[in-house]
Amino acid sequence: MDRDLFEHYLADQSRRGPVPDGAFTGAAGGAACGDLSRISVTVEDERIAAVSFDAEGCGATLAATAAVAEMVDGAPVLEAAQLGIDAVDAAIGGLTAAKRHAAQLSTDALHRALTGAAASSRHLAPTGPNRVAVAMSGGVDSAVAALLERERGAEVVGITVKLWADPETDGAKACCSPEAVLGARGLAHSLEIPHFTLDLEEEFRRRVVGRFLSGYAEGSTPNPCVLCNGEVRLAAMIDLAERLGADRLLTGHYARIVEDADGPLLASGADEAKDQSYMLAALPPELLGRLGFPLTELTKPEVREIAARHGLAVARKAESQDLCFLAGQGKRGFLRRHGGLVDREGDILDRAGRAVGRHRGHHNFTVGQRRGTGVSLNEPVYVIATDAAANTVTVGTRADVETSHVSIRDAVLHRDGARVDGVRLRYHSRALPASIGTPGAGRHDALEVELGEQFAGASPGQTAVLLEGETIVGHGTIAAAA
Repeated sequence: MDRDLFEHYLADQSRRGPVPDGAFTGAAGGAACGDLSRISVTVEDERIAAVSFDAEGCGATLAATAAVAEMVDGAPVLEAAQLGIDAVDAAIGGLTAAKRHAAQLSTDALHRALTGAAASSRHLAPTGPNRVAVAMSGGVDSAVAALLERERGAEVVGITVKLWADPETDGAKACCSPEAVLGARGLAHSLEIPHFTLDLEEEFRRRVVGRFLSGYAEGSTPNPCVLCNGEVRLAAMIDLAERLGADRLLTGHYARIVEDADGPLLASGADEAKDQSYMLAALPPELLGRLGFPLTELTKPEVREIAARHGLAVARKAESQDLCFLAGQGKRGFLRRHGGLVDREGDILDRAGRAVGRHRGHHNFTVGQRRGTGVSLNEPVYVIATDAAANTVTVGTRADVETSHVSIRDAVLHRDGARVDGVRLRYHSRALPASIGTPGAGRHDALEVELGEQFAGASPGQTAVLLEGETIVGHGTIAAAA
């Protein structure tokens, strides 16, 4: 440890003081460790115009916070966003392992202040001739997307959204959690990429989780990821990318953007096993011109091999298998805690309306569900309907749950309905031949989808993705199957 550097910053009180007017402030630490770091910055002309700090606790925290304040004072915002733990550690002469948390706290405080700037309407950087923003989740796909762009010669800026924080959620298994933000920032800094966090938790709770809870209360099975991607997350990141002077936002999704005579549309990715176009189906076409998918032609094994070859720590990181706000906790407990949907016994009925069993709440069942009914009809039993008002679940055979006609609501057509020749009714289901007649492009309160073959388990609340070949030309929410 270089004691001279440490003592210099320990004695440097020149920027210690109150929060400047109009500043963005971040703080980290507190009761758990007894150390607290606070950084406040004002932004003018895309630079850190003024900075102040305060710190409590050990000398290492005071020195590290003073060093961060000095290092970012007057710096371009993009340069400040590249400041990481290792740089702070080196600036104050190298910390012992026991004191390295001081560098962590001071950089956390800085990046929380920058999160406030990211949430504002401020332009934070001039337009770069080859600058792109990459949505970084902390996983291998987005990390490789950023790596490939950097190798291409682009100036890369990382953006991570924070959507959910809950003590009952396993943040290590969830994308968009506080833990995921820290992981993504560490990845970005290891690639020498500036990093920004966009905090959308309030909007996500209201627009996505709120609809998820109300959907289950009403007896449907909503798809929150389609809503989040289509209306919340990506649009906000594209806006921030533009304010950071980037011409596009790139993501690690496995999907394609194709062009027809009327402009861009979304299409399936090359890796059928990982195709994520279904989850992106609600993206407005006007956003597609500002999006890109660097992994379009790659498969998941190829992406992991690239990550391993470059020594990325996330090369073998397991994928999240659940909704970000459910990671590590059961859906039943989440619905009870956040939606007040408590277990409430009711009848399981057969098609004739006869009681054949009991259940613990209609919200625990989904149309098309096969397991978990506890009912035997001498052949496999499927849930064919739920009734929220009566708190009943109706079951039947596979033939009862099969349909060749689906009604959808809140539909959006990007192209003339006559072009529709297929539909996907679940994320992991294959496309089915389908038609919807000849409605024009635009919004429709309701549409009728005729299937070219039987489908078992079209669940109200799920997304129906309307296709022309592999290209998405519209979408809607399943209302009923007949």
